[in-house]
Parts: sequence; C-alpha cells; structure tokens
Amino acid sequence: MAGNTKALRSRIKSVTSTLQLTKAMELVASSKIRRANEGMQKGREYARALESTVSLLRGDGDCLKSPYMQKRETGRTRIVIIAGDRGLAGGYNANVFRLAKEFPEAEFIPVGKRACERFGKEINSSERFSFADALALSGTLCRDFAEGEFDRLGIIWTKYVSVMTQEATVTWLLPFEKNESGTKSLVTFEPDCLTVLNNITREYVAGMMTVLARESFASEVAARRMAMDSAGKNARQMIDDLQLEYNRARQGAITQEITEIVAGSGE
Repeated sequence: MAGNTKALRSRIKSVTSTLQLTKAMELVASSKIRRANEGMQKGREYARALESTVSLLRGDGDCLKSPYMQKRETGRTRIVIIAGDRGLAGGYNANVFRLAKEFPEAEFIPVGKRACERFGKEINSSERFSFADALALSGTLCRDFAEGEFDRLGIIWTKYVSVMTQEATVTWLLPFEKNESGTKSLVTFEPDCLTVLNNITREYVAGMMTVLARESFASEVAARRMAMDSAGKNARQMIDDLQLEYNRARQGAITQEITEIVAGSGE
C-alpha cells in the first residue's frame, strides 16, 4: 500500500509540473495574441489594396502579353508553405502538412522552422519573416516563372477564422487570371498597364507572402493558446483524480495499520 501511495505522489508531482509548463506557454501565447492580431489586420488592409490595384491591371487587354499572365500546362508547381516555428499548437502544423500532401508533385519553399525541418531546407522563422525576406524570395520566384521554370505559384497558409478556428488553405498567386468584370478602370497607369504590371508583380508576390505569413502566425498563436488551455484543463482533472485516488490509498493504509495494531494488542 505504501508503494502505491508513493507512486501516486510521484505522478501527481509530474502532472503538476506539466500543468505549470502548459500554463506558462498559455500565458506567453496570450501575450502575443494582441500584437499578432494587429499585424494580421494591417496585413489584410494592405492585401486588399494590392488586390485592388492588380485587379485593375488584369482587366487591361495589353496585360495579356505579360509573362505573368501566361498559362502553361507542364505540371510544374511551386508552393511556398508557411508553418510554425514550434510545436504544441494543436493541429496547426499537422493541418498545413496534410494540405501539402494534396500536391505531391509540387516543389515546396518552406517558411517556418517546422516546414524547413520537414522539407530539408535552411532553417528560417515564420514569426520573423519580413518583407525584405519576402522580396528576396519573390525576386527569384518571379524571374523563374517569367522564364518558364514552373507553371503555378501558390502559398499554403493558415486562415484565422477565430480564436478557436483556423483553416489551412492554399492561395494561387501566379499566373494572374484576366479580370472579366468588364468595368472600365478610371485609373490611368503610366507609362502603360503592361509595364506597371510587369514591375509591380515582384512587390505584389512579396507583399502577399508577408501578409499571409502574419495571418498564419496569428493562427499559430491562437492555436497554441487553445491547445495549452485544453492541456491545462486535462492536467487539472488528472490531478484531481489522482489526488482522490491517493487519499483513498492513504486512508486504506491508515486503516490497515490501525487494524494491525488492534490485532497485535489483542494477542
């Protein structure tokens, strides 16, 4: 019986240590949520401005001559995949990699330590992924696309729906689709729409990568907070159950000792 209570005390201590760890990680995630959400909201506004400008350019007939609007069917795809820097974020990273499996022939360009570890690339950080980093990567991708090295460019990222819900999704950036709305633009581009589109594409791709990396980071932080909150609740429930079991075992040991003492005194 004594051995049983000792084992229970050890388990309670171990689970309590785990609870303290999950609580600390939950607090860290909570402290990052506000900053991450602010970055995400600013990014969404920037993305809308980018999309609006490119949409106007895609509606011009001359832009059909742009190498960035040429469709090819050679089956070569490149995908920038954004995952987290750390684990313990529920299904955040797993959902991203599950979506990636739907494109088995694609060449993946990872952003985030978990993605780099999975695809064997140089380790970088999704949390610290800057516009300068995106611009350098975008220059290579846009040049290769224009030269026909691949047919499609996409980004796998995680959409922030709410604190409790995040969805892994893929967004295709190149080639541009022609805008068929038929609405004539009131904006005049100089020297002409084709030149502007060819020159803005690198910044557009870099901007979208930066924006989606920020939203993915906000999703990661929210997912980690929820995962640590759930783990904390499970740990507290386990401690309560173990404490109850320990009290019963201890009471049983005390009762047994009393019984042995009474029996011994009667002899």
